[in-house]
Amino acid sequence: MRRSRGRRRHLAPDAPVDAGASVRVVVMLKTTEGGRWIMPQVEELRRRGNDVTVVLPPGAGRLREQLDRAGVPMADSPFRFRFRPSPSTPLQLWRLRRLLRRLRPDVVQCHHYHAALAVRLCSPGLGVARVFMVPGPLFLESRWIRAVERLLVRLDDVVIAGSVHTAALYRRLGMPEHRVSMVPYGVDTAAFVPADTAARVVARRQFGLPDDVFVVIMVAYVYAPRSIVHRGLGIKGHDVLLAAWRAFRSERPRSRLVLVGAGWDAAGEEHRQDLISRFDVLGDPSIDWFAGVVDVRRYYATADLSVSPSRSENHGAALEAGASGVASIVSTAGGLGETVDAACGWVVPAGDVAALTAALRAAEAEFRSGALTRRGRLARERTERLFDSGDCARAMADVVEAAGGGHRSPTRRRTVGAARR
Repeated sequence: MRRSRGRRRHLAPDAPVDAGASVRVVVMLKTTEGGRWIMPQVEELRRRGNDVTVVLPPGAGRLREQLDRAGVPMADSPFRFRFRPSPSTPLQLWRLRRLLRRLRPDVVQCHHYHAALAVRLCSPGLGVARVFMVPGPLFLESRWIRAVERLLVRLDDVVIAGSVHTAALYRRLGMPEHRVSMVPYGVDTAAFVPADTAARVVARRQFGLPDDVFVVIMVAYVYAPRSIVHRGLGIKGHDVLLAAWRAFRSERPRSRLVLVGAGWDAAGEEHRQDLISRFDVLGDPSIDWFAGVVDVRRYYATADLSVSPSRSENHGAALEAGASGVASIVSTAGGLGETVDAACGWVVPAGDVAALTAALRAAEAEFRSGALTRRGRLARERTERLFDSGDCARAMADVVEAAGGGHRSPTRRRTVGAARR
């Protein structure tokens, strides 16, 4: 039976879902390498019996590998997720529309701004619900994009903001309250766990770190400065931490800074090399910078403190640190301040070298007194309670099913069984 292409309707995020029917979901991203945080969400949607296909660019990448291992159906996007003026752009959008028509989704869930724009432009008349899950607020920090988004976001049925901060931004843009939901991406609290004493000793020994050395870690890819926001400055704030480290290290010589993360792309790697040169990283024995790391957990096992000094961010690596039982210093950027409270971390103004230096001093003093260990335990408790990726995936699936329910074909039904219990 052909699906009815009736009038689209907007469904509230908390609307009831028909538990006896599945929805057909297309999940769209602009990367094959990043975005691995969708895995718990895709797995939860499929566990409930929904039909899920992930659309992403052609080519290899760790996300594609994970999806393939999990047996998740994938399709290559004919759209290149670029909106530079080009004769091929309309053709790419038309081909994306044709792909969506073939996949016949009830709901399309996008995770990047370029993907959301593409779906908004190519899906009118297809009778699909559009759900934009926002992984970070960077694009909204451009006044020009905010002006455009104030109009275009109305084409979405629901915006799922990845943080309270981003949800507030969309409400200020005029998106109706009932069409904005807040669901964090979260962290796998079963995969990221506090290292026990034995594991910590082994990890620190592998890196040549004595017990009395205060170890600070920053885990983040290096992104090249953007032209639209924070012009000339890296958004992850590596420069802020490296500048603060200079002052801090001169006073606290029994300290080590461990940076984990390569450049995200060629431009990002060029920026990383510039930082290494500018701050004489290779000549400073208190700094180690590891690139090409796949599993960061053993690095957290060495750490006493995590720092996230971003200029723009959602929740970032602070969730991995918290799940690993490591206290954090975070900046005020985006949703970072939501990841800690006064008991388990520190919040400093974004871009403020002096404030970050002072927070490093406070954390080091607690390391020497033994108080920092308690902050780590509380960070773990807070992360489990608020940011477990399984809980977040279930909340996200509720929203997507509710949005897709208004567009679902009445002929696609399934038996309610163990997968829903």
